[in-house]
Amino acid sequence: MLPATLFIQYLSHVPNQIKTKLKFTTMDHNLMSVLMPIAIFSGLGGSVYFFAKVMTDYILKKKMIEKGFVNDDTQAIFKQHSVDNKYPSLKWGLIIFFAGVSLIIMEFIPARPESPLPYGLFAVSVSLGFLIYYFVMKNDPK
Repeated sequence: MLPATLFIQYLSHVPNQIKTKLKFTTMDHNLMSVLMPIAIFSGLGGSVYFFAKVMTDYILKKKMIEKGFVNDDTQAIFKQHSVDNKYPSLKWGLIIFFAGVSLIIMEFIPARPESPLPYGLFAVSVSLGFLIYYFVMKNDPK
């Protein structure tokens, strides 16, 4: 059997007095009712923004090519977006990794529901991911 399966079987056979000592916390209902609309609207808004940006860039490039305005300067503008960010997956991987680490750490830190500690820990962790990406890109020998 796999180790994860063994662990789940072990937990299912743990006596009830030990199970009651384990404290599993869930999100406060009031906090969830505030964060859900924010997450939904920001996800929807971000999707609409990126879709509109991609479509307008495509239409602009297509019209410039049709009109014959393609020279070295305009080709440099077209290529500018790909040169600016050489490792986009590294950036987002670091950010999501550190955000996940902060969420894992928050499970083990006892905090009151009104405490700003989880927000601060999350912000510091995501900022740490951005800083690590910055220093990796700064030391990159182009």
